[in-house]
Amino acid sequence: MRLFLTFLIGVTFGTGIVLSGMANPAKVINFFDVAGTWDPSLAFVMGGAVVTTFIGYRIVLQRPKPVFGQTFDVPQNRTLDRRLLGGAAVFGVGWGIAGFCPGGALPALGTFNPQVGVFVAALIAGMMLARLALSRMPAPKVAQ
Repeated sequence: MRLFLTFLIGVTFGTGIVLSGMANPAKVINFFDVAGTWDPSLAFVMGGAVVTTFIGYRIVLQRPKPVFGQTFDVPQNRTLDRRLLGGAAVFGVGWGIAGFCPGGALPALGTFNPQVGVFVAALIAGMMLARLALSRMPAPKVAQ
C-alpha cells in the first residue's frame, strides 16, 4: 500500500508540474526574463504551492505521526548558514540557466528530449559531488 500511495503521489506531483508548465524550460526562462519576454504565470504556480504547503503542514503536523512512519522528517535547522545559502544559490543559478529544477526535469524525462537526459545526468553528478564535498566538511551545528 505504501508503495502504491508513493507512486500515486509522484504521479499527481508530476502531472501538476507538467500542467503548470514547470516542465517546459522555455516557460521557466521567460519567467526569469523580467527585462525581455517576461511571463508572470509561474508566480501563480509558486503562490499556489506556498498556500498549499502552508495549509497542508498545519493539518498534517497535528497528527501524532505519519501514516507510514514513526516520525515526521521536518528540517530542524532554523539558521541561514553557508551551506543553505550556497545550495540555494546553486539551485537558483542552475534553474535560471537550464530552465529546469529537479521537480520539473523528472516528469520531462517522459518527453525523451535528449537535453532533459543531459540535465538529469548533470543533476545526479552534481548531487554526488555535493555529497562527497559535504562528507569532507565538519557537520553544521543545529540550532536548538
